[in-house]
Amino acid sequence: MRRHYFISNNLDDLDRLQKRLENRGVLRSQIHVLTKDDAGVETREHLHNLESVLKFDIVRGTKLGAYAGITLAIIILAIAAYTNIATTYTWPPLIFLAIVIFGFSTWFGGYHGIQKPHKDFTQFENTLNQGKHIFFVDVDIEQEQMLEEVVSFYPELQKAGTGSARPRWLVVGQDKVIFIASHTFP
Repeated sequence: MRRHYFISNNLDDLDRLQKRLENRGVLRSQIHVLTKDDAGVETREHLHNLESVLKFDIVRGTKLGAYAGITLAIIILAIAAYTNIATTYTWPPLIFLAIVIFGFSTWFGGYHGIQKPHKDFTQFENTLNQGKHIFFVDVDIEQEQMLEEVVSFYPELQKAGTGSARPRWLVVGQDKVIFIASHTFP
C-alpha cells in the first residue's frame, strides 16, 4: 500500500471527497484527516479524524524506551551475576530493580514521544499551523488510478506527496473492528 497526501482549506470538500472514495470501494480505515480543527471534523458526516494517539510519536517513543529498558535490565542482571552481588544481597531486589528500570524507561520513552509530532507528519507542521488540513489515503496499487480519477474532481486540492502506508492486514482489521463496534454498540 502507498499513502497519498493532499492539502485542502475546505473540510466540506474533504467530506464529499471521502464519501466519493468510500462509494468507489475505499475502506473508511484507509482514509484520514490530520487537522488542528478536530471539532470541525467531528461535525462532518463522513470525515474520519486521525486518532489522537497517532498524531504523536507515542508508539515509536515507547518502543525505543522499551528497548533501552530491556538493555539496562540485562546490564543490571549481568553485573549482578558477574560481581556476585546476588550472593550477598539475594536476587529478588536486583530482579525488582531491573523490572523497575525497564518500566520507567518504557514510560519515559512514551512520555517523550507524546511531546513530539509523529515522524510522518512533521513535514506538515507549517501547513497545519496555517489552518489547512491534510487528507491522506492509503491505497493498493489497483486503487491508485481510481484515486486519481476521484481527486481530479477537486482542483483546489493540492497534492502533497506520497509515503509508506500501514500494512493491508492492519487496515482491514481496523475496518472490521469499526464495523463490529458500530453494529454491535449503536
